[in-house]
Amino acid sequence: MKFNSDIDIDFGNRDSILEHIQHIPAAMRKANPLRKHATGVYVTDIPYDALRGMSNLDYVEAESRGYIKLDLLNVYVYNHVRDEAHLIELMREPDWTMLNDRKIVDNLIHLGNHYDTLRRMPEPVDSIPRLAMFLAVIRPSKKHLVGLPWREVAKTVWDKDNAGYVFKKSHSIGYAWLVAVHMNLIKELGHFLN
Repeated sequence: MKFNSDIDIDFGNRDSILEHIQHIPAAMRKANPLRKHATGVYVTDIPYDALRGMSNLDYVEAESRGYIKLDLLNVYVYNHVRDEAHLIELMREPDWTMLNDRKIVDNLIHLGNHYDTLRRMPEPVDSIPRLAMFLAVIRPSKKHLVGLPWREVAKTVWDKDNAGYVFKKSHSIGYAWLVAVHMNLIKELGHFLN
């Protein structure tokens, strides 16, 4: 049985986690010479290139052989979350009117530089599902959906196609909640995060 994985785990500082777990950095796909993947690691044995300090299989070949890569991602927003209870508190509906302010949007994770696109949507982004769809339509494969009503966007936004990069619905929902957390942190702290 073949297992395809796409496991992303967000951290405020991935290096603080990597200090405590034995791991082998993943190798980039189609890189010549082979070089380290920016975020991917293996926490199980995998063929190892000791000279380069990483897997000697690129991550696509490794996946085809059944190895599971974890992408450990740095997400600076989490550096401002005190603990799990604080995170749960921040995972509430944000003040959606904040998205009317260019300066705020320009400083939001995943939304920076997309204020003008946000304004092209005929209906507001005022819920997590709509924010998730917006995060998907700013990807290359779904840009043709910009400017359509949400009911039209919803019909095909999660369909895979060969036109370019597509967000999976699960990723979009997770990223939408991260944006909401970021918005609530800005409101709580009274300033932008860095």
